[in-house]
Amino acid sequence: MWKTDMWILYACGSALFAGVTSILAKCGIRKTDSNVATAVRTIVVLAFSWLMVLVVGSGAGIGQIQGRTFLFLILSGLATGASWLCYFRALQIGDINKVVPIDKSSTVLTIVLAFVFLHETISLVKAAGVVLIAAGTFLMIERKTQRASSMEEKHSAGKKAAGQGGIKAKSWLLYAVSSALFASLTSILGKIGITGVESNLGTAIRTCVVLIMAWVMVFATGKQKTVKEIPPGELGFICLSGLATGGSWLCYYKALQEGPASVVVPIDKLSILVTVAFSRLVFGERLSVKSGLGLGLIVAGTMLMLF
Repeated sequence: MWKTDMWILYACGSALFAGVTSILAKCGIRKTDSNVATAVRTIVVLAFSWLMVLVVGSGAGIGQIQGRTFLFLILSGLATGASWLCYFRALQIGDINKVVPIDKSSTVLTIVLAFVFLHETISLVKAAGVVLIAAGTFLMIERKTQRASSMEEKHSAGKKAAGQGGIKAKSWLLYAVSSALFASLTSILGKIGITGVESNLGTAIRTCVVLIMAWVMVFATGKQKTVKEIPPGELGFICLSGLATGGSWLCYYKALQEGPASVVVPIDKLSILVTVAFSRLVFGERLSVKSGLGLGLIVAGTMLMLF
């Protein structure tokens, strides 16, 4: 019984580390380009992932991975890379309490995809959970108050002074939605790709793909020279966010390997509680009554997914 329930603990650990990741990453991309930050932090995640492979001794299993499984691991890595690039760009130019809920809305799409492709059942209780999560997400991405809008205008002005236009500053919503879509694909492809593969090894292989994709984006945008210009303080936060991501991934894919995707994913999305709490402490961002109600609905919907 204990072994069977371990995947729930892994999922909770994933949520904790993921919540901390968002805060650390936000601190590390105030002046640093988001694509560059993503590429640098992926190096840390990669090192962490392969270290765990060495610790558990699963490296020898790479030669036994079937072609189909390897393909899905690569596809999952590509989806993850796309999700990361979109997410951290949205996080850089948007309000963390708006970006994170949209990213977490990938839960709804993941459950639907799990039903279609993985044939995981959706009971009436789970369906109710999906509705609550969707409604809560909608409430949390409400239109900002006049005060918040004023702050965003000041933020945008600062970005413009740094060479970024107002149009880019308003594109956070598109990046956040794209992040959610790619995150959903990541979960489904990852679930298929880790069948018969030790979870740490699968995570390490996927991270290699993400690393390549991230650095291709850096060179494609001509930002490789800015790596040396990253402020030491931000570099520290970027590396710490990479370590947190590594911990989250290892827990997440271990849970995904042993438990149903339709339950593991919602638990992982509870990281929003950690993010909201720290965003209040670190950035002074407050939730309105409406957003607070939305957060409550998301949590209630997530808890229903456990039944």
